Amino acid sequence: MTIERRLARAGFTLSRDYPIPLDRVWDAFADEQQKRAWWGAGDAIEPGEWAFNFRVGGRDVAEGRFHDGPLSRYEATYTDIVEHVRIVTTYDMWLDGIHMSTSVASLEFESFGEGTRFTHVEHGVFFDQFWADGANREKGSQGLLDALGSYLA
Repeated sequence: MTIERRLARAGFTLSRDYPIPLDRVWDAFADEQQKRAWWGAGDAIEPGEWAFNFRVGGRDVAEGRFHDGPLSRYEATYTDIVEHVRIVTTYDMWLDGIHMSTSVASLEFESFGEGTRFTHVEHGVFFDQFWADGANREKGSQGLLDALGSYLA
């Protein structure tokens, strides 16, 4: 079987206003127990390997198998962290052991009133058979922000 070699690029910006103080939203990313409570696909996935090292140069790993479906693997490196302001990561995704994408994501935290405006900006490169997956990545990121909102509520 020959794999068609190709690249596709996709980018998106998502913004959410959470009626929660900024330090609480920040802690949902910076504290391992809190992040584990909301990160991932919830009941749709059987969790596997997990690693959490929230520092510049630190790595996160989240792996899991969707029920009756593929094994998903996320590996991120923190490239910039400014407490209560921003988190920047580069990350790679695999599906059933096949490298599907590399992305850079910036997560920004801004106080407004008594709440927090959270902005996620991402640019990704999708490989070979996953070339058209940018829309799914945006949808998956929206799901994570929904899960974060539910966790914070």
